[in-house]
Amino acid sequence: MARRDESLLLCFMLLLPGAAGLLVVNHPGPVCGVKGSTLTLPCTFSTLKSVSEGGREVLVKIQRVVWCQNHAICQGSTPSVYDSESERRSNPRYRYLGDKEGNCTLQITDLQETDDATLRFRVEADHSSATFTGLPGVRVTVRDGIPMQIKNSSEADALLCTALCTFHHLEVTWFRDGHALPQSGPSLRLSALTAKDSGNYTCALKDDPRTTSLPYSLQVEAAGGGGGHLLPLIVSVVGGVLLAVALLLFCILRRYFITSGFKI
Repeated sequence: MARRDESLLLCFMLLLPGAAGLLVVNHPGPVCGVKGSTLTLPCTFSTLKSVSEGGREVLVKIQRVVWCQNHAICQGSTPSVYDSESERRSNPRYRYLGDKEGNCTLQITDLQETDDATLRFRVEADHSSATFTGLPGVRVTVRDGIPMQIKNSSEADALLCTALCTFHHLEVTWFRDGHALPQSGPSLRLSALTAKDSGNYTCALKDDPRTTSLPYSLQVEAAGGGGGHLLPLIVSVVGGVLLAVALLLFCILRRYFITSGFKI
């Protein structure tokens, strides 16, 4: 019965001015995040700028913005993950990066199983015709213990630690031949590669060995013989010797011809 009532309520909401494109919330479709990661939900909204009141146009003022979980319209005292008018934030891991003017971006840090839900954004204004909830909302799925993968990054000389599940930022630990490296970001830069960078690389979410990736083998060949940098010097010396020999032969032949009575 409760599901039927919620469906009827959703249908009723679609008949409000928002269906005409005046009240709109734009956010991503279903998203997936890895447990322990930071997930950012880009979001924008628009509502009525003014309403007609007694034959004159009156500016609308947004009084409250709310993000809630698993509720049709986030109305009234519905438990929320963010409420601009609440002195006590219900969940400190939820950070509102938006405002009351058009940006409703929400960020979730240290993603947990309890964040697996449908999130909806609500705007409340001083006029009921400008108050609405964005439908259908954002479905967030949380994955746990998924092995990471190492891929070649689009950046030169870099490896990328990623997952089958989408994410925005991961704090990972990198390893070479089982030894932890100081880097903690999803991208591992390997500029100016040398033979000592060779080895088997793995990565995993911080403090979660279950997510350790398969090894990525990297082999860097040492410069042949270690004397490649001496080649220009060798060429220069040999050239100088040949030039000196040629001048000496010229002088000897010139003197021979002069003493023999030949004119040069």
